[in-house]
Amino acid sequence: MKYFKYANKEMDYLKERDPILGAAIDRIGFVKREVNPDIFSALISSIISQQISTKAAITVKNRLLELVGEIKPENIIKLDLEEIQKCGMSMRKADYINSIAEAVISKAVDLNNLNKLSDEEVIKELTKLKGVGEWTAEMLLIHSLQRPNVLSFKDLGIRRGLMRLYSLDHISKDEFEVYRNRYSPYNTVASIYLWKISEN
Repeated sequence: MKYFKYANKEMDYLKERDPILGAAIDRIGFVKREVNPDIFSALISSIISQQISTKAAITVKNRLLELVGEIKPENIIKLDLEEIQKCGMSMRKADYINSIAEAVISKAVDLNNLNKLSDEEVIKELTKLKGVGEWTAEMLLIHSLQRPNVLSFKDLGIRRGLMRLYSLDHISKDEFEVYRNRYSPYNTVASIYLWKISEN
């Protein structure tokens, strides 16, 4: 199992920039955030996870793994949509998964090239894929490409963490940008702590 790499340097920077977040970091301690460097597998997992609970997503992914052995485009492409759907997802999600596998095999999207692109370019490239929106692309930036400076406005957990941390009833896009600028260039580590704050 692999985890997002960060250390005292990032934590100390955030503590210095924001004493309120700093106090939460001290209280929570070091947080391990699991990552999956295999971009295709991470992408399929994120499609499965859309709008369902973590527990349900794990069940569906395990069924798909049983069916294909390994989540690779050449294995997915051999399946009918009905076979994918029977793992416990909607036909629409099955179609997304099939379309992504086709796009990777046809080189319509080159996943191996993503690590050479900026965060904005990665989002632009991934959102060409059916079923992949900005939030999914941002989660891949964190959990697969392990980019250091991602804070997603579209992520409910991150917004909830911010509201809880600063006792806010609401957070606008402009207010969110203030925090994004404050935490930069270590927004991803801030995200990891905001998710934890949101859970507790």
